[in-house]
Amino acid sequence: MNSPVLDAARTAVLVIDMQNDFVEEGAPLEFPEGRRVIPAIQRVLDAARRRDMPVIHAAHVHRPGGADMGVHRELYPPVAAGEALVDGERGAEIHPGLAPLPGEPVVKKHRYNAFYATDLEIILRGLGVETVVLTGMTTECCVLGTARGALERGFRSVVLSDACASCDYPDLGAGPMSAGEMHLAALRVMSLTSSRLSGTDEFLSLLP
Repeated sequence: MNSPVLDAARTAVLVIDMQNDFVEEGAPLEFPEGRRVIPAIQRVLDAARRRDMPVIHAAHVHRPGGADMGVHRELYPPVAAGEALVDGERGAEIHPGLAPLPGEPVVKKHRYNAFYATDLEIILRGLGVETVVLTGMTTECCVLGTARGALERGFRSVVLSDACASCDYPDLGAGPMSAGEMHLAALRVMSLTSSRLSGTDEFLSLLP
């Protein structure tokens, strides 16, 4: 990060898709790497809440019956089968370790980008936010998609590299990638095209 201090009054923390269906052991869409970043996100949330910074949670959900799934139905069999990310069910809720406090908005989204077809932009504008701090998962899908969405709407974004996580990718025609490799690749793309990168310690040190 280049700024010597962060304007906390115009900065919001966004926690992306840290839901039971992704994070819990044995969940239908389990990403073990997501559990490993919970402590880092908790530190960020604690610091933001102490300073009365806006905290917003994004949750990927679909209606029972799947009218809003679109192509996601073809990409994720547990979602298509109604076994994961069903709005109103426990699996779609934010993981208890990162549970929203009263008054913290939960933005329900149906695509990777948390701005797409949601009221996230309206909330941020209403709060006077200029910079969003991105945490959560996965780095290459919903974090990257939301970083791009922020850029296109005139918001700055800071991606906390050790508070985001990816997953292992099988060979689907272009070769396999480990979670670590995918995470780094996505960070490199965002650092060039949309966002500033920071570690959690560095970010916390810049808060007033």
